[in-house]
Amino acid sequence: MLSSIAARKPVFCEKPLATSPEACWRIVQAETGAGRRLVQVGFMRRYDTGYRALKATAVGGSIGAPLLAHMAHRNPSVPSTVTSEMAINDSVVHEIDVTRWLLDEEITSVLILAPRRSRYAAEGLQDPMVVMFRTESGVLVDDELSVNVGYGYDIQAEVVGELGNARLAGGGDIVLTSEGGRRTAVPADWRERFAGAYDTEFRFWIDDIAEGREAGGPSSWDGYAAAAVADACVTALHGASLDGASLDGGGGWTPVPLRERPDFYRI
Repeated sequence: MLSSIAARKPVFCEKPLATSPEACWRIVQAETGAGRRLVQVGFMRRYDTGYRALKATAVGGSIGAPLLAHMAHRNPSVPSTVTSEMAINDSVVHEIDVTRWLLDEEITSVLILAPRRSRYAAEGLQDPMVVMFRTESGVLVDDELSVNVGYGYDIQAEVVGELGNARLAGGGDIVLTSEGGRRTAVPADWRERFAGAYDTEFRFWIDDIAEGREAGGPSSWDGYAAAAVADACVTALHGASLDGASLDGGGGWTPVPLRERPDFYRI
């Protein structure tokens, strides 16, 4: 990555940008020194049509100022080798980026609640867990992570504002009403749910590079900020208890040690 930046070569990097906030920050510094945005991070949900409509509504004023957001990230199953820390860095990181992007502000503190464990959770995995984010303006976001639900890949998001709320529609193409009930399909896995978003993000990135523009998608700063929040979540995880409270008795909120964003990344 650093060699590519030094050579002024564009880079598409799947998340994470690097394995620690410190390593991510070195990439931010290198790119800032190069004076040109060369790195795009693969947070593909920003290119999903449902999420893009949700963002337009959340910031468009029709529901008033956002006050709360509710999210869920449910996998049908995960390998027995997945740990709680891996679940945060591989799965919760998507809601971390989505929260920052939807609300146009940084996450300042996090909290993790550990409810009763699923009998399908392997050793070393707290499943489910509830991850809470507090943003700069005080918006509270709850994210349910459940990675052994069995029935499908179920991604949910809702923004609650002063005047109304907006949420993602279900993953199916239609809602079938018949025989006294309603039914909608649930995607089988992440490929089925987000294949279009992956295609779109690559098309946008390729078009930017081919036409000589700086990469316009998620930046090195976004990769760094997501890593810093995920790292704080892991710290918070180690202070969570199974009764849904925190072990320190002080509310359990863990601050996110985020450096000041360089003007280079401000729009």
